[in-house]
Amino acid sequence: MSLDRPAWARRIAAERDARDWSQADAIGALRAHSPKKLPDNATMLRQWKRWESGEVVPSDFYQPLIAATFGTVTHALFPLTGRRDGNAEIVAVSGMETLDIVSRLQASDVDNATMDALRITTDRLCSEYALLPSAQLAVEGRQWLKRVVGLQSQRLTLSQHREVLSMAGWLALLVGCVEYDMGDRRAAESTRRAALSLGTEAEHAGIQGWAHEMRAWFAITTGDYRGVLAAASAGGEVAAHQGVAVQLAAQEAKAWARLGDRRQAEVSLDRGRRLLEGMPYPENLDNHFVVDPAKYDFYAMDCYRMLGENKMARNLAEEVIRAGTDYDGTERSPMRIAEARLTLGVVAAREGDLESAVNYGEWALRGERQSLPSLLAVSRELATVVSKQYAEEPATRSYLDRLTALSKPGGLS
Repeated sequence: MSLDRPAWARRIAAERDARDWSQADAIGALRAHSPKKLPDNATMLRQWKRWESGEVVPSDFYQPLIAATFGTVTHALFPLTGRRDGNAEIVAVSGMETLDIVSRLQASDVDNATMDALRITTDRLCSEYALLPSAQLAVEGRQWLKRVVGLQSQRLTLSQHREVLSMAGWLALLVGCVEYDMGDRRAAESTRRAALSLGTEAEHAGIQGWAHEMRAWFAITTGDYRGVLAAASAGGEVAAHQGVAVQLAAQEAKAWARLGDRRQAEVSLDRGRRLLEGMPYPENLDNHFVVDPAKYDFYAMDCYRMLGENKMARNLAEEVIRAGTDYDGTERSPMRIAEARLTLGVVAAREGDLESAVNYGEWALRGERQSLPSLLAVSRELATVVSKQYAEEPATRSYLDRLTALSKPGGLS
């Protein structure tokens, strides 16, 4: 596959190949998603060849059809670009550095500039989830959560009071996620419940939905798949029209895949895909509580790995790694990439390549930014496959020893 072609063109070809489709088969599938009659097969075949070669970018009409054909969303195949500098934005909007904000929080009245700065600070912290070391982010998140909660004792307007509750809710969600990443399940659950309470008091459906999504995430890493379905259902009831509804559908799909129900998994995936396709493109892709289009490929990758669809899982894993890596090799999404490498390891093991399987498994465990429960859950999937097929091999024993060490308290160090 030529690397001279645009990434979207290479992916169209790879998605088609993963399904063992000819170009004519792909056109037939495309027609099924079109709301109107398409040109004849000869014309469409010429057009498809031009798309796969990268010669022509599909029009705004065809982009969502191609995405739907391959079970993804438009901006995952044809991404927009643009990233924000959170610290610079705080200064640009409010003229305040962190010390200025903290100083203003001591005043009896909170002005609009301070509220703006707090709002952007909250967004910045949520945007550093993927890259900032867990311990550091936990400390900073707790500090700002304490400061924001402390504002409730000051004179606030009704709208300011609700916004303070909302910011506290987002920060509690962030802290809870990081606590769970570090393996502190009890603290994470307490913080999650606090976030749910804050979201309820603020009447903020999104915060409530994410609190339920966290419950689903906790459940899926502990093997409580029926608990995942219950949490997804509860979250869907309060946040059906929020972005978190996409991730709730994805967690539901992952649970169904682990229960071996392919039909329900694909129904849930498609529901989430349709929801995401109908939403505006996110302003800040870095925010942990924004479901960016590229993340949906990550969800589908997990499901197809669990369902034993090796070619589709491998294709999606390679796409997750590509989409999460900058041109200079910097990983913007290290935790997603770690799970993508584990997926490649599982596929390699199933296909008889133990060396590649173990290499991918070891590589995934090296990352500095890790979500320990999620990493261990997927790593154990790889361990199960290599143990079953290559139990006596030294490489298998070495990988299992490394995984055992990671599972012990302090294993991240």
